[in-house]
Amino acid sequence: MSARLPLVLRQLGRLQPPGPPRRLRELCRASSGRGGGCGGGEGLLGQRRLRDTQAGSSRGPGSRAPPARDSIVREVIQNSKEVLSLLQGKDPAFKPVLAIIQAGDDNLMQEINQNLAEEAGLNITHICLPADSGEDEIIDEILKINEDTRVHGLALQISETSFSDKILNALKPEKDVDGVTDVNLGKLVRGDAHECFVSPVARAVIELLEKSGVNLDGKKILVIGAHGSLEATLQCLFQRKGSMTMSSQWKTAQLQSKLHEADIVILGSPKPEEIPLSWIQPGTTVLNCSHDFLSGKLGCSSPGVHGTGPIAEDVSLLAAALRIQNMVSSRRRWFREQRYRRWRLHCLKLQPLSPVPSDIEISRAQTPKAVDILAKEIGLLADEIEIYGKSKAKVRLSLLERLKDQADGKYVLVAGITPTPLGEGKSTVTIGLVQALTAHLNINSFACLRQPSQGPTFGVKGGAAGGGYAQVIPMEEFNLHLTGDIHAITAANNLLAAAIDTRILHENTQTDKALYNRLVASVNGVREFSKIQLARLKKLGINKTDPSALTEEEMRKFARLDIDPSTITWQRVMDTNDRFLRKITIGQGNTEKGFSRQAQFDIAVASEVMAVLALTDSLADMKERLDRMVVASDSNGQPVTTGDLGVTGALTVLMKDAIKPNLMQTLEGTPVFVHAGPFANIAHGNSSVLADKIALKLVGEEGYVVTEAGFGADIGMEKFFNIKCRASGLVPSVVVLVATVRALKMHGGGPSVTAGVPLKKEYTEELPIVEKIRTIAQAVYGAEDIELSPEAQSKIDRYTEQGFGNLPICMAKTHLSLSHQADKKGVPKDFILPISDVRASIGAGFIYPLVGMMSTMPGLPTRPCFYDIDLDTETEQVKGLF
Repeated sequence: MSARLPLVLRQLGRLQPPGPPRRLRELCRASSGRGGGCGGGEGLLGQRRLRDTQAGSSRGPGSRAPPARDSIVREVIQNSKEVLSLLQGKDPAFKPVLAIIQAGDDNLMQEINQNLAEEAGLNITHICLPADSGEDEIIDEILKINEDTRVHGLALQISETSFSDKILNALKPEKDVDGVTDVNLGKLVRGDAHECFVSPVARAVIELLEKSGVNLDGKKILVIGAHGSLEATLQCLFQRKGSMTMSSQWKTAQLQSKLHEADIVILGSPKPEEIPLSWIQPGTTVLNCSHDFLSGKLGCSSPGVHGTGPIAEDVSLLAAALRIQNMVSSRRRWFREQRYRRWRLHCLKLQPLSPVPSDIEISRAQTPKAVDILAKEIGLLADEIEIYGKSKAKVRLSLLERLKDQADGKYVLVAGITPTPLGEGKSTVTIGLVQALTAHLNINSFACLRQPSQGPTFGVKGGAAGGGYAQVIPMEEFNLHLTGDIHAITAANNLLAAAIDTRILHENTQTDKALYNRLVASVNGVREFSKIQLARLKKLGINKTDPSALTEEEMRKFARLDIDPSTITWQRVMDTNDRFLRKITIGQGNTEKGFSRQAQFDIAVASEVMAVLALTDSLADMKERLDRMVVASDSNGQPVTTGDLGVTGALTVLMKDAIKPNLMQTLEGTPVFVHAGPFANIAHGNSSVLADKIALKLVGEEGYVVTEAGFGADIGMEKFFNIKCRASGLVPSVVVLVATVRALKMHGGGPSVTAGVPLKKEYTEELPIVEKIRTIAQAVYGAEDIELSPEAQSKIDRYTEQGFGNLPICMAKTHLSLSHQADKKGVPKDFILPISDVRASIGAGFIYPLVGMMSTMPGLPTRPCFYDIDLDTETEQVKGLF
């Protein structure tokens, strides 16, 4: 054991170390030979049996604190140290932090707390406020520490008169290591002491008595001058030991008779001078747990409890050690809870009716539980969620760091055969499966679904919350807006589109020098490159940081992207089906100086930003993917990226909240992540990698995460394996294939693989773009061959030349047939698959060919769903959604 603990024991044991601070010297003097109330006594742990007043105290200046008390303190600290060492062996970065808010500058208590904490292996921080700090100042500091995720425990060292209900209610119960909040007291009284913090002062009293061999059963205990949480905790603990407990204040009229009856007296505050010491019977055990000691005032040297009178053994040092133990125990409990455990989930009861009502009627008949309750049930901490209303919350990615050592659960993919226009019920099966696992079999399970686009919701297909008695609720919130992720994607996508056309306009209308001076402008007399501009300089091979140091040629290379408008692949988006935006002309205003071009709108979920969101695994990774998105080529055929346009940081800012998965629940109150919503027939059609990874940690190694791939197995499942699993590194344990009578399944595969035989060339040669498209067409769809349009061939050549030929293929084709023609049912044979265009999502990491007349902007029918959708302005209920 290091020298710190003996030093603390000497401080409280009244030995004077060389050159102590002023308060330490005062403490030593107060206890050396003059019988200070917090001075030790003779016998085990210094438990002092009060002698006759005439006997007095015989200790001299060199007296030590009782060795037995020292041994308990040593034992507590050593035990805490060993537990922390064990926990840090599992996680080397694990080091709990205790914060102490102290009103007044007390060097002694700071030193004691610091030495005990460091000896045990804790970090400790003191927030020292002026002694006259008011209630609001103390609460301000409490609220800051409540929200500081780096701090795991909080203690208050303030005067007893400062402990108000307002201050106590401000404390977060899970950080209240002194056990003073109503929540911790309530758990203690209810019998859940293992799930709460218990006052270290009250625990110290019990420890000192029991370790001295005192049998508390049947003893009469008098607690004098204690208030609030200390009084309640002492009463509760003594009653559980079989003691008869009485409480009294110093001014109570019957105090003398109560003192005469008591076997043990606990001093909860300093004894007033007018109370005669002779009222305490000889042989009575007296312990001092005056809160004023821990708050920096030496209540142990009360008048009448020193000099030639009896001595009250103080519990302050042991209480400080037990506070450290409280911290360590809570961290051990927290650590244990991070390992796999069955959720104690309160599931919602279903009330099935016959005939079965509509989906929206079923949804509205069920009242969701509060999302913060659901979050707590599945092991999320309060600071790991951001609540949106009553039934939705975002989950912070910090959870992945906390649970990084947690074993993953089983990974289940729900896919389907080639669907009919009515859909085959994959979402319903996904939700039904997790409801069965968790609500009926008591197995941890999580559903991970895509967020539906408002295009289909207001168009033909409708929403995607499941159906019948297997739904995500509330249905309206699931299908409409949710937490705004798609809106964030729309804003990010369109900001980038605006940056492209704006850059072309400014390059066409300014000289090299004027353009450079505006791009690197002087701000408040200072001219410097931004961070992203420095990245572009590095990409260009210009190793300079001073804007004035560039040559004219370097300035030109930096300032001009020289985008070829005919190669722009980045389109504007909106989350509504609008066939009249499939082809538009932009730039017709006079301010655009005659620069106009033909463009188009895509549906928002077809944006590469959505694909990036679904495939990313961290905020940093998302930023890198956004940065490398290719939006066009320059006049030399080189790719132009988001980073070249300088808009990466802004896109990341717009997407910083969208990256967090959305927590909702099923009809039976089991958890669901709803995150990302790329179309399967245009993009890769799967929910986010992050939602899956977080869910796999939360369910634990015996739990299940069930996710869904969009449309048929030839589209959603193929992209799940070849794109999503490649990005995530996750491998599903099982695939659930949804099949119906009205739809047929026909899937092809590659050559057979035999153990011990070299892999065939189809598996060993990352193929050219054309061959990869042909392989999917022939092996999966059953086509005879493919036919490339001149535009498609031109783009394939360009992407190959730019170095993107090794990316996987994400086919954009109709979901209603294995062929490119929606009316060709069954298993078409010997057809030619036409490839009309080929696009590249470089940031997301795939090439996507457009098959036949496939459009990236759905159109509204003659009779859209919006005719039936309305809002009841009195009840604010949505009508006609389904």
